[in-house]
Amino acid sequence: MTPAELLLRRYAVQGLVAEAGRMALDYFGRKESLGVSMKGTQDWLTVADGAVEDFLRARLAQLFPGDTIIGEEGGGEASDAVWIIDPIDGTANFAHGDRNWCVSIGFLLNREPTIGIVAAPALDELYVAQRGQGATLNGQTIAVSGADDIRRACIELGWSPRMPAQRYLDMMSRGYAAGCSIKRAGSGTLGLCNVANGRTEGYAELHINAWDVAAGIVIVGEAGGWVSDFFAGDGISHGNPILCCTPALASQLRDITGIS
Repeated sequence: MTPAELLLRRYAVQGLVAEAGRMALDYFGRKESLGVSMKGTQDWLTVADGAVEDFLRARLAQLFPGDTIIGEEGGGEASDAVWIIDPIDGTANFAHGDRNWCVSIGFLLNREPTIGIVAAPALDELYVAQRGQGATLNGQTIAVSGADDIRRACIELGWSPRMPAQRYLDMMSRGYAAGCSIKRAGSGTLGLCNVANGRTEGYAELHINAWDVAAGIVIVGEAGGWVSDFFAGDGISHGNPILCCTPALASQLRDITGIS
């Protein structure tokens, strides 16, 4: 794929994600229209999830018919050029009226995270990154905090019922013992983005799916962060652990989280 073809994808999909964000924000403002249901323990689903994913799938298929698509709701198959969609990341927040949610699209070229675009319309934020081109928030270049003292670091720990609760409690305990401040805000994608923009020093989750991180991995990497090799093995289809952080804290946070 040529540089021009990649640039076309980035600019075209930046517009699509912004439009999808406005669609999701309209649903968010009409709570009675959300049609909330549950796919499993703390696994929320709303009408907006399906509508936004359907919109993005249709537009991507028209623009780039040779690319494949994987979505949280509709599934799909990987290829050498694949878009990975999370129509609403942070659906529990979305359903509860919490503004910390987003629309996320990542593009992998030959299994390499290459483009990441995240719209958080309720926060008025749009993140864009392309491999080798840097990362921006609302058009302004962003970078990780660069902190090197774990005792001054704020770390976000995600959570999933797919893993034993005790493993998360142990990880949290090691973090507090090391002197970290620990938080959880309910969106893995925005957790990665907040490392990229320096609001936190790290994000870790013991198991997370590809649609939650495909865009954020590009954004963090282009903002100068260290990111674990999420797409090793069958990460695209079955998920993996994730750890991203400011580089100076990588060694300590690998020990705290057990994620390498």
